[in-house]
Amino acid sequence: MSVFQRFLPRGLYGRAALILIVPIVAIQLVFSTEFIQRFYEDVTGQMTQGVAIDLAFLLDEIDASDTPEEALERVLPLADALQVTITLPAGPDAPEADRMPFIDLSGSMIITTLRERLPSLVAVDLAGERRIVNLKFASRHGPVQIELSRRRMSATNPHQLLVLMVFTSVLLTVVAYYFLRRQLRPITKLAEAAEEFGKGRTINYKPRGALEVRAAGRAFLDMRSRIERQIEQRTLMLSGVSHDLRTPLTRMRLALSLMPEDAEVAALQADVTQMERMVDEFLSFVRGDALEGSEPTDAVALVQAVVDRAGKGVVLAEVDGEPEPVEMRPQAITRAVENLVSNAQRFGSTVRLRIAFQERSLRIVVEDNGPGIPEDRIEEALRPFTRLDASRDPNRRAGVGLGLSIASDIALSHGGALRLSRSETLGGLKAELVIAR
Repeated sequence: MSVFQRFLPRGLYGRAALILIVPIVAIQLVFSTEFIQRFYEDVTGQMTQGVAIDLAFLLDEIDASDTPEEALERVLPLADALQVTITLPAGPDAPEADRMPFIDLSGSMIITTLRERLPSLVAVDLAGERRIVNLKFASRHGPVQIELSRRRMSATNPHQLLVLMVFTSVLLTVVAYYFLRRQLRPITKLAEAAEEFGKGRTINYKPRGALEVRAAGRAFLDMRSRIERQIEQRTLMLSGVSHDLRTPLTRMRLALSLMPEDAEVAALQADVTQMERMVDEFLSFVRGDALEGSEPTDAVALVQAVVDRAGKGVVLAEVDGEPEPVEMRPQAITRAVENLVSNAQRFGSTVRLRIAFQERSLRIVVEDNGPGIPEDRIEEALRPFTRLDASRDPNRRAGVGLGLSIASDIALSHGGALRLSRSETLGGLKAELVIAR
């Protein structure tokens, strides 16, 4: 990931807002630059040139007079007509150096134009009150002070256009984001429905928004309906198969119980028991408690109940985080934890469980002091119908290799995963059942 991509928003709302705001800001910058160049520079320069012509005429009249009194007599009527104030000689408030506000978009253009047109200009003060321009000139009768309104040199309150432009841009951005949010909300609702369905939960969802979003929503609903119907039909079919298989197995067990007890009968009874266990595990794997609804469940009480039923050597050692109800299918999670505890009991004398409540997940950890599973065979152990021939077979004496597969399938149906590794504290197998919250 590049450095630039790290600063980009990752959410849909953020990226949509970025796509909306960046062009607006770019257009405003281009427009503002062009506006300042043409309006503040060109227009201000033209207006200042007109004022410079009037001032040059007044200065020429002063220089053409023989005395200061005669000069004032000649220029004061003209100054009144041109709306300027002339003081000869210059007063104490006459500027000695050029001065302008810190932020003045047109001040530099005014000073530059006046100095180009009026060689006798000594100083320009643009920072006076009431937008009065205070000028000081040199003449044959001494320094001359001239004051006039800034409005004759630049547009009146030109910043108002920029303020209006910014305000309008913000308003349009807010309005556009409101409508954009209404278009994006159906997409987020669709994503939430899909995410919840991936966790084994079904929430109400109705397609809304643009035609394309509605089409995607209807496709999702059709897919969800087909999956639910398929799961239901498979469960009903397997229930029928279970009934059909259990009936002859029950008759066989009854018949064997009436026969004289000997080695052959005992072997047949063990075979019948093994067949019943195989049927139970097959059904548990393919059914996966699919018809059970999810509900807020006390995970600590659920795990403690499994520990109490497991008996000696199994303890709930630790609970991290703030215990609170977690949305889950309790029977399915109970079955998964029981499978993990049962596997741990077969190959270890000590089994410890830990529960960790995290912000976005619930972790149930089962550790034992058995031989564990080699790291290179962990993925193989999670595959269904796999029976390890190493020292640790997680399904030995338990059927056909479905114990961990069932637990993994239940974790996946809750939006989580089953992770196997070596226990750092006990040295055996460490199984982490992760459930999304």
